Amino acid sequence: MEQKTVLVVEDDINQRELYAEELKCEGYNVLSAANGRDALGIAREQQLDLIVMDINMPGMDGLDTLNHLLEINRQIPVIINTAYPSYQDSFTAWSADAYVVKSGDLSTLMNKIKELLNK
Repeated sequence: MEQKTVLVVEDDINQRELYAEELKCEGYNVLSAANGRDALGIAREQQLDLIVMDINMPGMDGLDTLNHLLEINRQIPVIINTAYPSYQDSFTAWSADAYVVKSGDLSTLMNKIKELLNK
């Protein structure tokens, strides 16, 4: 079975490393970006199977980044993973394949990743 590549876009280094570690334990190849600009560069150069992205980031926020990612490749599923449930009503957030509110329990996020990658 081919290893799936997941890009984690998260400005908080501790969260980014935690997600990367959990995803690697699940057997995924993991790439990381600390902000939207880095994420766009990676999306242009790498073959990605899924993107997990925070919204509240310095420079280019997750919603702006999502718009640009859709221009690069509409086929890559994107999970918005944020501490702010209020963004769920944003028109741009609707373009994401899933919206997961951050919590200490990563099972919801991990289950959503598995679900989208197995479609």
